[in-house]
Amino acid sequence: MAEALVLHYRLAGPGDLAAVDALLARSYARLLKADYPPSVLVTALPILSRARPELMRSGSYWVAEAAGGALVAAGGWTPRGAGVGEVRHVVTDAGHVRQGIGAGLMRAAMAQARNAGVGRLDCLATRTAAPFYAALGFVARGEVEIALRPGIGFRVERMDCSL
Repeated sequence: MAEALVLHYRLAGPGDLAAVDALLARSYARLLKADYPPSVLVTALPILSRARPELMRSGSYWVAEAAGGALVAAGGWTPRGAGVGEVRHVVTDAGHVRQGIGAGLMRAAMAQARNAGVGRLDCLATRTAAPFYAALGFVARGEVEIALRPGIGFRVERMDCSL
């Protein structure tokens, strides 16, 4: 029987940028390949797999840290105004999915958003992540294509959740 992973959930800081960048790069490449064709991933992954420095400074972006300091999940939210927030750049290490790590991180982020006066969180979920968000209470509102850059589109599920 595998030993349980000991985790510490905490807010990210600017010093976490490289570790989150590495987590996104190694995880998205493995996790998204079942739901998107290689022709899409070859252009989308270099954009999706880059950590956002502004999120590390936001005070609402979380990381799950294993013993020894390795990051195994990251994600958070940012305010969009009028009691609405947006879920931002959530990822769980591909070797640690379906262990409740991402759900624990999102519960912390959702509680923080609720305490900040957010009544609804919007999310643009990858096809891979849509079932994960649905299990957290998000409702699918339909698939849309977002422009990652001019000429680079990416299909996602628009979802939202009342807090």
